[in-house]
Amino acid sequence: MSEAAPHPGERGRFWRIAGAGAAFQAGASAIDSATIVASLVFQLTGSAFAVGFASAVLRLGWLLPQLVVGFLAERAERRMPFYVFGAYGRALMAGLIALLLWFGDGLSPVLLGVAFLALWTVYAFVSGVVAVPYNDIVGRSIRSEARSRMLAWRFFGGGIFALGVAAFVSLSLDILPSRQAYALIFGLAALLLVLSSSLFVSAGEPPLPPRQGEREAPRDVLSFLKDGWHVLSGDGRFRLFLYSQWLGGATLMALPFYVVAADKSGVTPADVGLLLGAQTAGALASNPVWGKLGDRAGKLTMLQTVAAIRILPPLIVLALLGLEAGVFGYMALFVVIGAMMNGVTIGYLGYLMEISPDDRRPAYSAYFNAMASPAALLPLFGAGLVSLVSIQAVFVAAILAALLQLVLLLRITKLAPKGTR
Repeated sequence: MSEAAPHPGERGRFWRIAGAGAAFQAGASAIDSATIVASLVFQLTGSAFAVGFASAVLRLGWLLPQLVVGFLAERAERRMPFYVFGAYGRALMAGLIALLLWFGDGLSPVLLGVAFLALWTVYAFVSGVVAVPYNDIVGRSIRSEARSRMLAWRFFGGGIFALGVAAFVSLSLDILPSRQAYALIFGLAALLLVLSSSLFVSAGEPPLPPRQGEREAPRDVLSFLKDGWHVLSGDGRFRLFLYSQWLGGATLMALPFYVVAADKSGVTPADVGLLLGAQTAGALASNPVWGKLGDRAGKLTMLQTVAAIRILPPLIVLALLGLEAGVFGYMALFVVIGAMMNGVTIGYLGYLMEISPDDRRPAYSAYFNAMASPAALLPLFGAGLVSLVSIQAVFVAAILAALLQLVLLLRITKLAPKGTR
């Protein structure tokens, strides 16, 4: 057996965690904020700000709870209960949204849009409880040299399932009234999220590693926050990675507006399923590349590669807007977006686990994601650019942010310890 292969006891966790991630990926694709949710919100409200809010609150809700969860998890003997609350909680919220859309025919589009955004906000913040325990349990369950491969299998399996989800989405939107179709889509997402949660819980939680030196769990919130400041000021890789994440958020502020650009080019709501399928296909095809690149060339090299690729989608959509391209041009765009977003997630998760000490992973995840949370508001800034300037402006801003992010990630190379990548 090669050095990178999991030991027999680890193999079961490897595949259950990968399977849980695949089921989550399929469920998340069904309610993707850049396609399904953006299209639904735009239909209900006709507002670019509402579209930007739906994207921003999903990211903000994912990030903000992590500071609280990180503090509590550092003091807890087990981290799985936090995961159970967040994972099953978000499945419940997706189910409630499905019920709202199915039985909400008597509501006006605006009132239904407000109710949807309220439940979507709760969904986002409950989801945020998952990140800290997930990163910690995966970091203890899967060795560094196999993590990118596990994440790639997760996204590959999720991509296979998501192709079926995309077909279901396209068929539902084609044959059912719009709101009932979206209700079924959210119902399917809820079932897949329950499956994902159950698989992950069945993998179990490895024992906690011993604390290094004489370090103890933080006694109170103030000491936990002060320690976060020490991490930020004393760890150069952590600091530059955080700054690069802010710039990455600036590139992703354009994400919900690719569908708006497609709408302006004559792509119909019924074609959103085709765009989701194209995005899924791009993600699926990219998985072998990201898995090998992350484990062989290193997590930092992978992040730098993804940063360069981030420049392509806004460049492509500017060309498509100029050419007034139809649905096939936007399908090609979403293939690139799918590949890019898979690389973003695999690279971010892998590198954050890489730079986090084994006994401090909950705290590092909490510090990093809480400090990165302001970038989640950038889709609202993007909505302002769309409303006050033009839709092209948000894509130009995304290109500039991607270039600056690449520069910062290249600087991290000089700070990496010898023998690490």
